[in-house]
This record gives sequence, structure tokens and C-alpha cells, in this order.
Amino acid sequence: MRDNAVNSPMSSRTATGDEPGDRFERLYAEAERGAAVVPWDRDSPHSLLAEWAERDRPDGAGRRALVVGCGFGRDAEHLARLGFATVAFDISPTAVRTARRRHAGSPVRYETADLLDPPAAWLDGFDLVLESMNVQALPAGIRERAIPAVGRLVAPGGTLLVIAAGRRDDEEVEGPPWPLTRAELDAFAAGSLTPARTEEIVAPDGGLRWRAEFRRPA
Repeated sequence: MRDNAVNSPMSSRTATGDEPGDRFERLYAEAERGAAVVPWDRDSPHSLLAEWAERDRPDGAGRRALVVGCGFGRDAEHLARLGFATVAFDISPTAVRTARRRHAGSPVRYETADLLDPPAAWLDGFDLVLESMNVQALPAGIRERAIPAVGRLVAPGGTLLVIAAGRRDDEEVEGPPWPLTRAELDAFAAGSLTPARTEEIVAPDGGLRWRAEFRRPA
């Protein structure tokens, strides 16, 4: 139940044919049966999202938001409370089913989808896209494809907000997860997206966190 815990992945297949999404679907299914606990299951939104919203006071009225790899919906519900018309998706059908059940009556639209093959209507479709602690769950080959795929969901004039665990360029890790290097973080500025603000944050556990905003011209 830590903010640095990785969320569920957004895409099910790697370049080698493995399916990392299956691991998360099994975890969610076991949790639904009461046989496991999802480590990132908590009621409050990610602290770096909550701090960003408190500081910047985004006005969601008349704007659409998309949450990538939503899990049980804690971040999606927070964006909805800020006034965004919010869509949230996960590769895990069980996670989506649980999110709908937990938040019965919520205005958030929870969907099962794959980041690498999203509904066509989502492309260029959202004023705010949130990617929080998901891409780092993916092996290098698919991570390289997933990073630019996130940006394709941002509408003209929109913002991509990325929250991730970080590591130094010379730091070796055995994942999953694989915390993102600065170069990987910068790679979210694909297509017409440009960096707007990048924050390097030391977490209470001493680890590195990234919080970065990217903007697409109107």
C-alpha cells in the first residue's frame, strides 16, 4: 500500500510474446476472491497527484481526463472530483469490474483497454492524461512503445502528467518495476508534446520520484 508501488500495466503483450498483464490480472482476481492483497490498493489518490492538484488548482469544468492503468480507480475518482469528465482504463478486466463496483454511481467511465491498441476515439481526445506508476512495470521493449503511446491520447492544448519512480542513468535495477531514467521520462515528449515542468522529488523512503508535465500546442 505504498505510493511507490507500481500500478497495473496498460498493455498485455511484450515484444517477446510474454504477457505481463496476465500477472496483474491474476493478482486482481486473487484479491477479488480474498486470496491476495493488491499492494497499491488505497483510498486516497497518489500523493504526488494530490499535491499537484492542490498546488495548481486545475479546473476540470468542460474538460476531459483519461487515467492510464487505473487499477481500482483512486486517481480517477480524484480527477472527477476536480470536475473533469473522466475516463479510466486498465488491461485487467477484474480491476475494472472492481472499480465499477467500488465506485457505484461514480461519474467516471471505467473501461478495459490496451494502451497499444486504444479505441480510435481516444486518440487526440483528452485535455488531461495521467500516467502514474504504470510504464515502469513494462519490460524495455514494450516500454519503448508504451511511452509515446501515452502522448497520442492528449488533445491539442492538453496536458500529460507523468508520475513515476526514478533512477539514475548508471543505476542497475532488477525489475519489475524498472524505475525510469531521465531519458525515459524525457521520451514522453513525443510528437508535438513538449516538456513544461519536470520535478525531481526525494520520497520519504529516500527513493527518487519524477513528476513531469508535457503540453501539446492548441
